[in-house]
Amino acid sequence: MVSTGASQPTRLVVAITGATGAVYGVRLLKRLRAMGGVETHLMVSSAGWLTLRHELGLERADVQALADAYHSVREVGANLASGSFATAGMVVAPCSMKTLASVAHGLSDNLIARAADVTLKERRRLVLMVRETPFNLAHLRNMTAVTEMGGIVYPPLPAFYNHPASLDAMVDDTVARVIDLFGIAPPVATSWSGLGRETDAQDR
Repeated sequence: MVSTGASQPTRLVVAITGATGAVYGVRLLKRLRAMGGVETHLMVSSAGWLTLRHELGLERADVQALADAYHSVREVGANLASGSFATAGMVVAPCSMKTLASVAHGLSDNLIARAADVTLKERRRLVLMVRETPFNLAHLRNMTAVTEMGGIVYPPLPAFYNHPASLDAMVDDTVARVIDLFGIAPPVATSWSGLGRETDAQDR
């Protein structure tokens, strides 16, 4: 197990909420398990379960089995609710506008929002993969508030410069880039190598 200290394993908190894009949370859990060395703690909102079933045909047992530990969002006394439980940070994948608002305003109205609040107060990395379009002013202000508190707003927008061959490839690339934000393993995302000189010359 990768260590964040003398005896603490690397732990990453993953939350799946009701926005479209449940595949990001599932693929993230699968990628982390394949990497090894990371202990995952999963939470899924009520709307998140609906989206998992609708978009991916997955039931609770299927998703819970992908994580090392599962916590109900109503489990307010869980270890994730305390800053004394050491983690490398937290990813909300995908992040609904409701969850974004709860985090931005420090509501801690369920374990997902509380765990995010703990992540921010302990100055750990918080990544919110927000899914909505277009944004209204409330969404933008909430994203600004989270950014000012030290969180990272990461809409799962695909990168086309790597010429992805499929939807799966685009999802995998986005998930890899999110993992790289935590520095818990050697970089796993495909890096940009720049355009060739011939292309530059043609543009002049």
